[in-house]
Amino acid sequence: MTLKRTALYDSHHRLNAKIVEFGGWEMPLSYPSGTIAEHMATRSNVAIFDVSHLGTVRVQGSRAFDLLQETLTNDLNKISPGRAQYTHLLEESTGSVTDDIIVWWTQDEVFDVMPNASNTSRVLAVLPGIDVTSERVIIAVQGPRARFLVTTFIKEVENLPHFGVVAASFRESPITVAATGYTGEDGVELFVPNDVAESLWNHLLDLGAVPAGLGARDTLRLEAGLPLHGHELGEGITPLQAGLEWVVAFNKPRFLGKDALLAEKERGVSRKLVGLRGFSRQPFRQGQQIVLDGHQVGFTTSGNYSPVLGVGIAMGFVEPDCVVGLEVNIESKGRSTPAEIVKLPFVKKAYAT
Repeated sequence: MTLKRTALYDSHHRLNAKIVEFGGWEMPLSYPSGTIAEHMATRSNVAIFDVSHLGTVRVQGSRAFDLLQETLTNDLNKISPGRAQYTHLLEESTGSVTDDIIVWWTQDEVFDVMPNASNTSRVLAVLPGIDVTSERVIIAVQGPRARFLVTTFIKEVENLPHFGVVAASFRESPITVAATGYTGEDGVELFVPNDVAESLWNHLLDLGAVPAGLGARDTLRLEAGLPLHGHELGEGITPLQAGLEWVVAFNKPRFLGKDALLAEKERGVSRKLVGLRGFSRQPFRQGQQIVLDGHQVGFTTSGNYSPVLGVGIAMGFVEPDCVVGLEVNIESKGRSTPAEIVKLPFVKKAYAT
């Protein structure tokens, strides 16, 4: 399989990034400063991420709103043009999450649907949209100084609310800005045409932004308690099990998977997603057993070392009666490490209001 490359691929090479395959793309995992330094730069200052591997399916026209309402779980009536919304695409018969998606409502009858890297074809299979992924780069600018930095050359960002979307320009090229991200920090994501992407990326570097890769993006989202498709969401996992019922508008007449979710809601979930905080620097990993009193009560879905907390953390599914404050053991390959079930997120989100 031929891997895809973003328009910033050469820029990453010049910065000596470690390039890895991810979702069918060649993407930067980290830069010479390392994942922990990139992580902490995002928490304390500002970092930039190339997230162009995310898909973009443009759904437009007089039927666009109705098509999205009848397909995705959340209710677009809660927002309006110039806003974004987090939502799910479900498998019809089981209610499991085919993909979790951000929808940017950019104009009255124009929606940019943002699936995960490898799921664009699944979205296109149920929504008659146009795949514009190859036409643009998406740069995530994240951190407590992110908004200040971008406002120096894109004035529209200054008063943009969290999950707001606005049209802007960079060097006479139209761009779209959304106050969204995947780090738990304030920031924006810039939808940039390929021909000016490298120029904008370099401008951000010149302003002092730190380049960061997928490694830091993953540890940041884990600290923020944000789910990742293929880990906390995916085949066999429903929004109810993942603690994301707020994403589901049961009051809508229909959406894919509604009947399956209603049935699960009535009988109760068989498992639930929780946070797990260790007591040492030992990192946790995906697929480890969660054990209580010698019996397995669940398994970890994501795990790592938390640079902010200085301990190992994980998310995982456990039996419904496992409560916050309960001490368990995380076991793998004959090693047992104690942890406590905690409320998510591990690190408080710092979104602008």
